[in-house]
Amino acid sequence: MSTDDIRKARQKLVLDHFHDEVRQDWDDVLATFPHPRYELIPTMTVHDGDRAVRGYYHGSRAAFPDQDHEIIALRHTDDAVIVEFWLLGTHLGPLGAIPPTGNRFRVRMTAYFIFDANDDLVCERIYFDSLTLLKQLIGGLDMRRPRNWILAARFVRGLLKEAGGEPDPALVHTPKAVLP
Repeated sequence: MSTDDIRKARQKLVLDHFHDEVRQDWDDVLATFPHPRYELIPTMTVHDGDRAVRGYYHGSRAAFPDQDHEIIALRHTDDAVIVEFWLLGTHLGPLGAIPPTGNRFRVRMTAYFIFDANDDLVCERIYFDSLTLLKQLIGGLDMRRPRNWILAARFVRGLLKEAGGEPDPALVHTPKAVLP
């Protein structure tokens, strides 16, 4: 297969993956991997395997049921497709211990879709600025309204609870790059 054919096939798989996520067709999304794996760098968490990834989907869509994206750019490397995009949605359900604020968000992200030597998708590694997301979720609260003071306090308490976890060792203990 030529390099152009490989790029076209990878790009189709990645765009289908994005499309199926928006449709919340988890079986089709999971079918893009031989073994599903998500690495969320801002939270230093890994969701590895069908059950863990489905749990991630369930939790993120409970928090943001209208989650969508706008692709900014798509690039190819020898072993990955890199997608820059805006992720957007409305915080309508709990995000772990963080209560819903009802606020919209729009956060710029980068996802690395990493392929192995057989051209199988082995991981989606996601980078984003979590502070930008959190500022948008709580920043839209009208603090002149006393009932929002309670929600803001619950938000901060939930945020502190979520921030207390240990980072996944696979994201901490990484090999040094071998540079030419």
